[in-house]
Amino acid sequence: MGTLAGKVALVIGGTRGIGAAISRRMASDGASVAIIYLSRSAEAESFGSELSGQGAAVCMIQADVGDPGALTDAIDKAVLHFGRLDVLVNVAGMAIVSPLDAYADDAFDRIFALNVRAPFLAAQKASGVMEAGGRIITIGSIVADRMPANGGTLYAASKAALGGMTRGLARDLGERGITANLVQPGPIDTERNPADGPNAAANRTPLAIPRHGTANEVASLVAYLASPDAGFVTGATYNIDGGWSA
Repeated sequence: MGTLAGKVALVIGGTRGIGAAISRRMASDGASVAIIYLSRSAEAESFGSELSGQGAAVCMIQADVGDPGALTDAIDKAVLHFGRLDVLVNVAGMAIVSPLDAYADDAFDRIFALNVRAPFLAAQKASGVMEAGGRIITIGSIVADRMPANGGTLYAASKAALGGMTRGLARDLGERGITANLVQPGPIDTERNPADGPNAAANRTPLAIPRHGTANEVASLVAYLASPDAGFVTGATYNIDGGWSA
């Protein structure tokens, strides 16, 4: 029996990269897993079939979580399918990188809609159906603490907002026995930021451990925060960044 046996986990943005590793770990720890994804439907369905083939109960839901109505409908589908919700992991996000004077007029609204509003609405909706022992875990970014280059003002601002949101959720939900925590990865070897990509060497320059992290390492930290062992951990920010912030 895994640490999450009998639990239901919802992973928003859970089919690729860090999100896929988290979905796999939730399933291997015994949870039934609902996964919300945006696009690349064939790949997403193949991923769902992979988890199902390993014995996991899986519910795949396509939705644009930047749209509040689509997001809440998707969460309703997950709860209806499994009958409960115990763990919410917000992974989906986007980066818009631009010189300060060249951001598109809608850049602020677009990035905050996905990186801040969506995790807030998901936490608000999910916490309404969670029982004591519920877990809300948000994946942010180490750039919330340290911005190493030009062009990332909006991205850094959106990720920094998640720290305050997490601390507020911890206060709002603590009396109900629901925890809220934030995970801030540094450079992680994924399709979006490959360890052999054109920016990889520069990404490793600030690190104490001179390599990219792995998606499975992030998933292991999330698994701890989702587990019963983390019942007294809330409102915390965990950097998993190879010493980027040291």
